[in-house]
Amino acid sequence: MPFSKPRRGHTFFMMFVFACFGVTTEVIFTALQNLVNKTPLCDKPLFALVGNSYVWMIFIYALIPIIAHYVYYKFKQNNIFLRIIIYVLLIYLFEFVSGFILQQVLGECPWHYTQGWQIMGLIRLDYFPAWAFFCWLVERLYVFMNERAIR
Repeated sequence: MPFSKPRRGHTFFMMFVFACFGVTTEVIFTALQNLVNKTPLCDKPLFALVGNSYVWMIFIYALIPIIAHYVYYKFKQNNIFLRIIIYVLLIYLFEFVSGFILQQVLGECPWHYTQGWQIMGLIRLDYFPAWAFFCWLVERLYVFMNERAIR
């Protein structure tokens, strides 16, 4: 269990690592996306590679090791491609639900999508390849860190 007494410190450390990893990855992704789309942020030159994220995402990405504890061990015997599809579908579900809740609480969703194959501005289906790569990275990082956990 992620919050059992011997694993509690490791779980909090993993939550911190995944929060940092997720937000950093998002900033890099948005910077590269803005470069490709030629849409600079904050009136900075394109090659400044300015990216963005949201403070809310720290808490959302911090949930990865808790969710991964249950999902990874349930599906680890399956093919990597099937696992990645499952992970991306879970991300879409979580992104939609958390975006919808933030929209209800704050009046708008911080990542409201207006382009691409989007659903209610809350998820972008055309980001599937990027999410798939992110999920592969997350699984590798989770397995790497979990192998070093206190059993």
